[in-house]
Amino acid sequence: MKSSSVYLERVSSWRTEALFLGLTLLFLLLFAWRRMTGMLDGWGVVFLFAFAFFLFYTLNYRSLTIHLTAETLQLKFGLFRWTVPLDNIATCHPDTTSLWRIGGAGIHFSLFAGRYRAMFNLLEHPRLVISLVRKRGPVQDIAFSTCRPQELGHLIELGVMQDGVA
Repeated sequence: MKSSSVYLERVSSWRTEALFLGLTLLFLLLFAWRRMTGMLDGWGVVFLFAFAFFLFYTLNYRSLTIHLTAETLQLKFGLFRWTVPLDNIATCHPDTTSLWRIGGAGIHFSLFAGRYRAMFNLLEHPRLVISLVRKRGPVQDIAFSTCRPQELGHLIELGVMQDGVA
């Protein structure tokens, strides 16, 4: 049985897109410059790999889709999807961690205060952090960008409370 949507948001960032597109073009130009020498050396391979890597980032991290239903919170970033049942969310709060500490846009994994965190980030939007009741692999917290952190945080908390009552 498919659950009806409580909240649906598609978050995009022109700064994130510009960063990844700029890096993609930079490494394409560097690769083309190395190829004009008539050979494919180690640096050429590095530039080709970096071009392909940032091309993937440019295409994959264009937008983050947040879908909240009465049972789950789903985050979809291009090819990657993470679904959390509401009964596995302990808390939800704003993330105040600096983007310099996080490592920028995209999907990242890191330790924060002894807890392993998965992060779905865009450059210019605030983030929420949900703490999991039960770890998923090593992941104990999930942070993600949203344009409406107060509204979404409130809806997640309501869903968690209602799920706990049921």
